[in-house]
Amino acid sequence: MAETHPSGHTLRSHGVKVARIHMHDWIILLLLVVTEGVLNIIDPFYRFVGKDMMADLKYPFKKSTVPLWAIPLIAILLPFAIFSGIYFKRRDVYDLHHAVLGLLYAVLITGVITDAIKDAVGRPRPDFFWRCFPDGKEAYDLARHGDVICHGNKGDIKEGHKSFPSGHSSWSFAGLGFLAWYLSGKIKAFDRKGHIAKLCVVFSPILVAALIAVSRVNDYWHHWQDVFAGGLIGLVVASFCYLQFFPPPYDAQGWGPHAYFRMLADQRRDLQPTTLGSLISRPQDSAEHRAEMNMVDSSPALDQLETGRKL
Repeated sequence: MAETHPSGHTLRSHGVKVARIHMHDWIILLLLVVTEGVLNIIDPFYRFVGKDMMADLKYPFKKSTVPLWAIPLIAILLPFAIFSGIYFKRRDVYDLHHAVLGLLYAVLITGVITDAIKDAVGRPRPDFFWRCFPDGKEAYDLARHGDVICHGNKGDIKEGHKSFPSGHSSWSFAGLGFLAWYLSGKIKAFDRKGHIAKLCVVFSPILVAALIAVSRVNDYWHHWQDVFAGGLIGLVVASFCYLQFFPPPYDAQGWGPHAYFRMLADQRRDLQPTTLGSLISRPQDSAEHRAEMNMVDSSPALDQLETGRKL
């Protein structure tokens, strides 16, 4: 059976109701934003860096191929645009709300985990030497076991101790990994019909995230272990967040959020006792009875619920 698109569940009609149900989730989301801000303000752990360690930290200090401001555009706004496009086609506020909320949780939880580890570990970046000694003149404190005495820009030195894990990689895999899950459900990539071309759509966001991660190694801002760990954190968190709001893509109802199917089930439960109860007191062979039975069987809520089960 072809999928019956939701009708009457728009931002105007149900948006406030859905947002109110998840008010506590939005409040916690704001707390995550504040936590992420604090983690970016505080100084990381300044790990000991001796002269013998500098051999692996003398890579060129260069600008990022993918600047920091581009990551929210790629990992957040791009998925938002796709969610919005699907909303205008299907008019399903449940799908839009849960996709947006799930994506924001994915990137913010990932950001908090990533930056907390960054600050705690304090691993120097591959270009740390030139951040610490921009003029190339080395200085070490013998009283502190030969630790570096940096005379470079304070902000560059602070960032120089935030190598592990990669924030670009974790945010990219969180946002684009969530998008890959979302698209796989919408196009029914695992419907067992053998349309392998659908996987190209699913893997496209993952490829973009991988290329962003590779650029961090090529720019000498991260070691390969940093981008591997960052990508893994982002992808795992994105998977948990997606499955919190949506069924697995291979599920028969994988094309819509859990909340949508619960809403249909509630409508069916509320509709049947009222309608069927009024029919019990009437002659079962009357024309009016047959008309009302047809009304129950053809209810849009019932049709949509049955459609979801058969997809």
